[in-house]
Amino acid sequence: MSSPFQNIYYKRAVATEKPCYICLRPTTVVLATVNTVDFIYTCESHLKDRGFATEISATEIKPALSQEEIDKVKKEWEEKQELKKAKEKEKEKEKEKEDKEKEKDKDKDKEAEKSKGKEGDGGKSTESSSKKGPSNGSTTPTPSSSTQPHQKYALHRDIFAMRQDEHRRRRQAKQVREVAPKLPIAPKGGIL
Repeated sequence: MSSPFQNIYYKRAVATEKPCYICLRPTTVVLATVNTVDFIYTCESHLKDRGFATEISATEIKPALSQEEIDKVKKEWEEKQELKKAKEKEKEKEKEKEDKEKEKDKDKDKEAEKSKGKEGDGGKSTESSSKKGPSNGSTTPTPSSSTQPHQKYALHRDIFAMRQDEHRRRRQAKQVREVAPKLPIAPKGGIL
């Protein structure tokens, strides 16, 4: 029978203190599986104990990528960048056309005012909008993620076996609760 989860736990910090799995002292450090199928509250000191858990380095798990995969990803990224640049150029051209149209409208408005020949304007200007220069588009810098990945741990085989047994017992108890109401009732009459 395959285990419901792997022996890879991630160290996480939580807000609520719960007792440590080993020594029952309050702690905010939790070892949890990827989908939080299993989690264990544990002290920092137990994480250093090789008899409880060992830290898995990132280089051990990192799969090797072939050169073909790397080239494929690079090519896709370059194509996306070219499309982005083309879209930005189109947007800039549209903005320039709009600006030219606005300038023409302003010139027509000014000529219309001059042709009316109104006196007594008192030097009022009708410019309602200021001329905007071409913008760089939406090139906002993305904030670099300074968060480090969670530390990975592998439990000692005996501790991991205990966790699996506990999960198996929980699963069996749940099945018993589901099946028990479906079973027939025992006879209540006496034997004659």
